[in-house]
Amino acid sequence: MSTVVPAAPAATTGGSPLTPSPAAELVLAFVNTRALRGERERLADTESFRDWLAAAGLADSGVRVTATDLAAARELREALIGVLLSHAGAPVRDEDVDRLRRFGELYPVRPVVGVLDAALCPVAGGTAGAFARVLASAAELALRGTWSRVKACRNPPCELGYYDRSRNQAAVYCDARTCGAQMATRAYRARARANSGP
Repeated sequence: MSTVVPAAPAATTGGSPLTPSPAAELVLAFVNTRALRGERERLADTESFRDWLAAAGLADSGVRVTATDLAAARELREALIGVLLSHAGAPVRDEDVDRLRRFGELYPVRPVVGVLDAALCPVAGGTAGAFARVLASAAELALRGTWSRVKACRNPPCELGYYDRSRNQAAVYCDARTCGAQMATRAYRARARANSGP
C-alpha cells in the first residue's frame, strides 16, 4: 500500500533566493537520476526507479512500479531537462512545455490551505503521487520566483541539473572550471578550423 506524500509548503516561507529550497533540491534530484559523472542510471528499470522513489521519500519501498510508470518517469525527466536548458539560455522547445502541461493534467495536485501556510498535495499516491510532487515543486519554485535559477548545464555531454546561485543568474554551466572550460576549448578549436580554410 502506497502513501500520499504531501508537497512542501508553497511560496510562503522566506529565505534567500541564492539558496536552493527543498523544492529545488527535489526537482534537481529527479532530473539528475541519469547516469552522470560515474553515477548509475536511477531509471534503468522498474526496480531501480522504485528504489530511487523510496530513497527520495516520494513513496514507500513497496510501491508498485510498472513499465508504463518507468517510461513516464523518463519522459517527465527529459521534458524537465529541456526546460532547465532553456533557463540556461538554450532555445525553448515547445514540445517540452507541452509535455509538462500534459503531465500536470495526468498527475494533479490539490491546494491545502492553512492559517499561515499552504501546500500543493498530490491527489493520488504511488508513482502518480511522486510525479505530482515533482510538478508541485516546480510550481512552488515558479511562485517563489526562483524557477529560472534551476538550470541544466549547457555542456552537451553533461546537462547536469544545478541551482544557479549567482546574483545575476548568469551561470550556464554546472561548473565553469570544467564544463565551461570544455565548451571554451571546443569553441576555440571550431574557430581555428574555420579560419584555417579548406
